[in-house]
Parts: sequence; C-alpha cells; structure tokens
Amino acid sequence: MIDAVMEFLRSFGSLGLFIHAMIDAIIFPVPAFFLQVSLSALNPENAIWLATFGYIGCLVGTPVGYALGRTSGNLILSRMMKKKWLDSASEMFRKHGESAILIGSFTPIPFKLFTIMSGVMNYPFWKLLGYAAIGRAVKFYIVGILFYMYGRAAEHMIDKVLGITLLIVGAVIFGVWLLVRKLRSRKKPVVTQDDAAKQDSPPAAEGSL
Repeated sequence: MIDAVMEFLRSFGSLGLFIHAMIDAIIFPVPAFFLQVSLSALNPENAIWLATFGYIGCLVGTPVGYALGRTSGNLILSRMMKKKWLDSASEMFRKHGESAILIGSFTPIPFKLFTIMSGVMNYPFWKLLGYAAIGRAVKFYIVGILFYMYGRAAEHMIDKVLGITLLIVGAVIFGVWLLVRKLRSRKKPVVTQDDAAKQDSPPAAEGSL
C-alpha cells in the first residue's frame, strides 16, 4: 500500500513532493527524503525547485502534526514505538527539546516524531517552527544542491556525501546553539543571599523616629 502511495505521489512531481513532505510532518511513515531523491534523479535541473516545494510542504504540515500531538499524541506515539522507547524519548525531549528538534529535523528520523512529540510535551509552537525551518532547510537544500551540481551522479554520492555534510552542519549548528545558551545564561542576574534577604524583609516605615 505504501509503495502504491509513493508511486502515486511521484506521478505528481513537485506537487507530489509537497504533499509527501506535508504528511511526513504529520503521520506518513516514509520520509520525504526518498521521494525527493527519486524526483531529483529524474530531473536534476529542477532539484532546487523540488527542494523548495518539499521544504514549504514540511513547514505547512508542522502545525498540523503539532496539533495532532496536543490532542492525541500519546495514543499515536504509543502505537509507533515501544513504551520504554517512548519514555526515553520523552525524557530526552524534556531535557534537550531545542537541540533534539534542531538536530533531528535534518536526520533520517521521521520528522513527525518531533512535531507530535512537541505537541505532547506542550513545547512552544513558534520555537518548534523556527528550529524546524532551519533544520529542514539544511536537509532539503543540501540534496537539491548536490543534484543540481552533479546531476544524476549525485544519486551515488548521497549516502556518503550527505551523511558527512549533515554531520558537519549538525555539529556547527549544535555548537552555535550551545554558545547562544551559554551567553543567555551569563546575562541572567545572579541573586545573592543578601539580595534575597533584602527582598523578603519588610520596608522601613516612613517617618519613623
């Protein structure tokens, strides 16, 4: 059945990739990456255009996946993975939500896991959308640029080159994210015990002798 759906979407070209990327962020089990590679190999000159369609489709589907997570995410995720994996993923997301979305959005992991999990954990939607926009742009456009530059030969380069490129980009993005968090933490005022005592003590009465 999935093969039939994939073939149906492939027949619509760039529009099919848009739909695939959109439902990939909601419920469809096969990442849009595979259809993007297939279509880009057929028409390398349109690879950037295809990447754009896939990228926009993903961003359109993200709020739907998030809403699905808010309403019935636990039920959906429990059917998609074992309970111990779900508990582990929930704990990791609770501690490292931002980095999980940012790194996970351009890995082979189905993106719907991050949109649904964000809804389940009540993660701020605009943060989800912002980090997804960065990560998914990296994923879609690296594939598009490779096919645009090297044509069909890129199909044989994808596994090796894409993996190394995503690893490097992921490390850079993660490093920047850590740096930003560190800078933010430094800007927060440090409250000493004396300051806390002053805040807790009642103000002196005016005009007292």
